Amino acid sequence: MEKAERIQILRDLIQIQSVNGNELAVAQYLQKLFAQYKLEAQVLPFGDQRANLLLEIGDGANDQVLGITGHMDTVTTGDLEKWEYDPFAATVVGDRLYGRGAADMKSGLAAQIIAIIELVTAGQKLPGKVRLIATAGEEYGTPGANRLEAAGIAQDLSALIVGEPTSGNVIYAHSGSLNYRVTSVGKSVHSSRPADGVNAIDSLIDFCVGERQLFDDTPVDPYLGTVKHSVTIFKAGDQVNTIPDQAEINGNIRPTKAFPNDQVIAKLQALVDQINQAGQAQLSLEIIHSFWPVASDPDGKLVQLVLKASQEAYCSLAEHEQPKLTIINGATDASVFVKHHQDLPVVLLGADNWNISHQVNEYTTISSFLATIEAYKTIIKDYFA
Repeated sequence: MEKAERIQILRDLIQIQSVNGNELAVAQYLQKLFAQYKLEAQVLPFGDQRANLLLEIGDGANDQVLGITGHMDTVTTGDLEKWEYDPFAATVVGDRLYGRGAADMKSGLAAQIIAIIELVTAGQKLPGKVRLIATAGEEYGTPGANRLEAAGIAQDLSALIVGEPTSGNVIYAHSGSLNYRVTSVGKSVHSSRPADGVNAIDSLIDFCVGERQLFDDTPVDPYLGTVKHSVTIFKAGDQVNTIPDQAEINGNIRPTKAFPNDQVIAKLQALVDQINQAGQAQLSLEIIHSFWPVASDPDGKLVQLVLKASQEAYCSLAEHEQPKLTIINGATDASVFVKHHQDLPVVLLGADNWNISHQVNEYTTISSFLATIEAYKTIIKDYFA
């Protein structure tokens, strides 16, 4: 493709509004784009204008399957008055292309798509398979990835590359993310006779105190470090002269490969059980979201191949730092796809950087977008070599 064609595909994607939904429109656009190059993509709708998209290339002569994934949704725009440019106009100013999703992660998705198209049109032979997995709802609840994972889409993958914004750096590990709720049930009475009731707050305070040191004895992950944990919401009472019979807290935990989600949940449940045995109010634990950590050997084949390809692609950008290996503490769709495939090698590679994501005046640089396309082309070719 010419440079202008590449940029136009990214602009088209940004101009399709897919704020926490409407991925069907993005998937249909991509299906038509692929069809222009005699590639048959499968759109998988699941109601309310939501959809995933799948595409496979390669002759499958060997059993290797390289997964490449990106999400089609974006977060909300926030206060439109604070945007210098229309978030859905995909405005180009110098080397920057502004718009919601420009960084997170329509630039990464577009780079993956263009790399596939250009390799196919160049007649590149692939002895294995490349599976493009475009998902719905990564920004909230991962409904798209969860549907695909339940259908077994990741079970035969040999490796997975996620197109989140990394500024060309190679993310070889990221924490999981577990959201939970603990509810306390007591007995309500007038505050003039508290001994006749059971204050639902008391047992929750006991939980919060215990939570502070709950993970102190967990192993330190060689890549992700310690388990990060916080109680973030506390709700209780609605009248100052009434003992509350209901209270709840919400918390977030960042599991690691050394101490993953199932062990985190067991720790939480053990604390709840301990307080229930000792206290009067009854606590119950609910897991709201459970996204698994991912980590790959930084000296392994996948990580080193992707690092080399990215460094080669970005070396011509004089103002850009050389891509390096690093980690993050955010979760991605990979957290879903490794749920039943926890040894799957995973890396993240995309244009520009994570810190631009979700911001007013979000942008991607065209130079990094173009470099990322070249990196993906090299990765796909060399992975099967």
